[in-house]
Amino acid sequence: METTTPTTRERLINAMITTLQHRGLHGAGLSEILAVAKAPKGVLYHHFPGGKDALAVAAIEATINYLCHKLETYVAREPDLIAALQAWILRAMRGLDDSEFELGCPLAAVALESTAADVELRAALANGFATLRARIADVLVEAGHTPPRAAAIAALCIAAYEGGLLQARVANDTAPMVQAMDALMPMLKVERKP
Repeated sequence: METTTPTTRERLINAMITTLQHRGLHGAGLSEILAVAKAPKGVLYHHFPGGKDALAVAAIEATINYLCHKLETYVAREPDLIAALQAWILRAMRGLDDSEFELGCPLAAVALESTAADVELRAALANGFATLRARIADVLVEAGHTPPRAAAIAALCIAAYEGGLLQARVANDTAPMVQAMDALMPMLKVERKP
């Protein structure tokens, strides 16, 4: 199978995602991002004329695309849609545990550090979270939930996913995420009327 070398733009986006996971938005220095991407400063402004904020927006969009792709992968592989959604959620917990609680969610990092003045960043996050909620709701509707219930559970999934990751990361323990997921999982099942 042929692998392609990431473009400079892709390397910059990946470097920003990595930096957000490790240091957050305000801790993400341009010099560090450029060093991780192995790119000169001028290239950043060529691809992202808006600088660090424009790069952060691209990192948010790439993260959302990745999360949606992973969900699609689980759904395609697992005939039980609820099991696929559960596996997708638990994948994040394994990733956090595997990183020894070092890597946070780049979306949460930007959300927590943004201010009202960060209009583009907040718009990208709002659109991204809406996309994730909609895709999760679609899976739940396919599994038999009504659209309103699916939308509500999807919102709860994202809240549990992000909140559980934050709590687990600072506690150096997956227990908060496991507890949130244990409480959430029964809601994913469709109650069949006799």
